[in-house]
Amino acid sequence: MNTKHQGGIASPIRYSIIFRGVSRLILVTEWMNEQGIELLDHLPRPVLYDPELWADRDGLTHTAQDAEALVVRNNTRVDAALLDLCPNLRVVGRLGVGLDNIDVDACQTRRVNVVYARGANAIAVVEYVMGALLYAARPWQTWVEDTKSGTWRRNMGGREVYGKTLGLVGLGDIGSRVARAARLMGMAVRAYDPHLAPFHALIADGTVTPMASVAELLAVSHAVTLHAPLRPDTYHMLNSETLAHFPDDAILINTARGGLIDENALRDRLEQGAKGSIFLDVREKEPPELPDRLAVYPNVYLTPHLAGLTEEALARTTTLVLEDVARVLTGRPPRSPVRWR
Repeated sequence: MNTKHQGGIASPIRYSIIFRGVSRLILVTEWMNEQGIELLDHLPRPVLYDPELWADRDGLTHTAQDAEALVVRNNTRVDAALLDLCPNLRVVGRLGVGLDNIDVDACQTRRVNVVYARGANAIAVVEYVMGALLYAARPWQTWVEDTKSGTWRRNMGGREVYGKTLGLVGLGDIGSRVARAARLMGMAVRAYDPHLAPFHALIADGTVTPMASVAELLAVSHAVTLHAPLRPDTYHMLNSETLAHFPDDAILINTARGGLIDENALRDRLEQGAKGSIFLDVREKEPPELPDRLAVYPNVYLTPHLAGLTEEALARTTTLVLEDVARVLTGRPPRSPVRWR
């Protein structure tokens, strides 16, 4: 394998030392879990694993010229300029599901396959969303701290999610799984998705009621969770205009993309006294600039884009994507390709 291991952590061997002149190379530009690194041994081409290469654009453009496969997360910008420098590139593997850092149309034009971890981290994200929803209703950590300090207060038992309305922005794979979980807990589920088929299975069986707009969805929801891709038409879907329809005590959860929310508008809402719990696993800029203007609010819970990064999800993601990369390089069809638009 073309990586070194030190204490269980892989250290990259630099391109200039090992790979000069190699034109059939698999290039991994962002971090992988240990199981994924071990899988690199079994790929059909030499591998350069450099988890910091995404941050060095000059180094990336130089190294990628010899790549037949490129494996990235969400930080590496795979655009037309980079693709034009990669005459041997056959496949881009996305270790995740979001595609906003990959120019899929440019890949299609150049006949470069794009494969991704379809469904691999969905369970982890659903569990994060449901955990956040339940914690917002019953913040047990506060109760634990009070009880350990000697306080015995039984008048702070929280609320139930049963009978409340959950709003979903986006009803793809993850949104659909959240909808099913919420219905099993006795919640009413509403969804807004401009691409929603009128006979979607969850609409047909009564699990989900479709809504005509984001504003309408926000107005009727006790909690809203976002599961939409980031595109020009979804950028800042939650803004000062739409957030004006959201109840002040409602819960907001975003595990999709930070750009779906106008953070300035959200901050204005908090300044005006909104007291509902807000869980942001993703941000407009990652990591956010310090000091983080949203970190000062006690009802805002911030995590570093890890909703889909359980050990189990990482194992599924790396296995699925690396196997698909190998399939493309050996002339077989991938199992989880991005369909051309």
